[in-house]
Order: sequence, then C-alpha cells, then structure tokens
Amino acid sequence: MSCILHIETSTKACSVALSENGSIIFHKEDLEGPNHAVVCGVFADEALSFANSHAIPVDAVAVSEGPGSYTGLRIGVSLAKGICYGRDLPLLSVSTLKLLCVPVLIEHEELPEDALLVPMIDARRMEVYSAVYDRSLQEVRPVGADIVEADTYLPYLEAHPVYFFGNGAAKCQSIIRHPNARFIDGILPLAKWMSPLAERALHLGEKQDVAYFEPFYLKEFIAGTPRSPLGGTQD
Repeated sequence: MSCILHIETSTKACSVALSENGSIIFHKEDLEGPNHAVVCGVFADEALSFANSHAIPVDAVAVSEGPGSYTGLRIGVSLAKGICYGRDLPLLSVSTLKLLCVPVLIEHEELPEDALLVPMIDARRMEVYSAVYDRSLQEVRPVGADIVEADTYLPYLEAHPVYFFGNGAAKCQSIIRHPNARFIDGILPLAKWMSPLAERALHLGEKQDVAYFEPFYLKEFIAGTPRSPLGGTQD
C-alpha cells in the first residue's frame, strides 16, 4: 500500500484528497464552483503540507482523466503534472465515469448482483457522456457520447436493473421510464473516492507519461453527431 495525492476537477466540484494504505487521511472540497483555479492549488498544497508534517512520503499523484470540463480538467492535470515533475512522482489517471461508480458501490450495498451502473456526465441539451459497467466495474459498454432518448439504453434495461447517476442523470429521468431504470441523486466525482481505483492502477503499474498525458475532454456536438475524441469545449 502507499500514500497517494488525489486531484479531481472534472465538474464544477473541485476536491483534493490524500490516502494512506487505502484510507483517506486528508480531504478538502469546494462544491460551489467552478473555482478550480482559485482553490485547487491551495488544497493540494495543504494536502502535501499535511503529509510533510506527519512524515508521510507521497508515492504518487492521481488525477481524474475525464470525461469532463475542458477548463476543469486542464487545471487539475496541469497541477498534477507539476507536482509529479517537482517531486519525481508517478502520475496515475482515474476515469471520471468509474470514479462516479465508487460511492454507489460503497453506499448502496443493496444493489442486485446483476445490476448495471450507468454514470452520466452532462454534455448539455439531452446529451451525456456515459458508459455501462457491472458491479465489478467491468466495462459492459465503453464510454460514448449519447443523445438520450427513451430507448437509448433499452437493451440493458430489458435484461437488468440499471442504475443511472451523475450530473447528467437528473435530466434523463423524465425520458427513461422503463421499470428497470433506477436513479440515484447526489453522486459527485470527488477525490475522496479515487483511492481504490488509484491504488489498483499503481499496483498494476498503470502509470501515465507525465509529459504527454492528456485528459478526455467533453466534446461539442454538431447536428447531433459528436466530434472526434480529441479536443474539447471551453466550459
């Protein structure tokens, strides 16, 4: 096990956490944003000062890789890279969509064994970025840009109870009316939930190239068709 600094800036919420041996020992968050440019560096500095004052060596930096806001991700990734360069630490990345699943799995133990999880990041209008995972976070359907209609997730809803959550889920509730659809409110991608995913990445040696790593930005849609996965919006 290890000590990891976690940085999450993919949505309006900004948060930083420090984990040791899988347990959160420091956490700061701002949910009133977007204030990332103002608070993210301060939170990270406080986390590193906490580690230094307790003689805890930091072993890696983990950052949310998106999909998410262009500006937010740019700030978080730039900060993470700077810390990695300055301290010669490995850089880890965590999928924002998988991150959204962590509090659901931890706080909702009553989920059926065959439940599917559909985290949603808002992409404006009736568009979301989502993926489909099983309870072990195995990918059932990869990340995609969806224009949400009543039958968008129908193949999964016909066979499983499907749980929708994230900042894109609320606007879909009036459209996805299948009896197998479940909606969970209040799920945010926060740094305090990153530890299980980051620990796994570090254990498996899934480190990013600090010089060349780029996050997965939300894309603009043109006439209902998503752009290429490269590039992003300025929000």
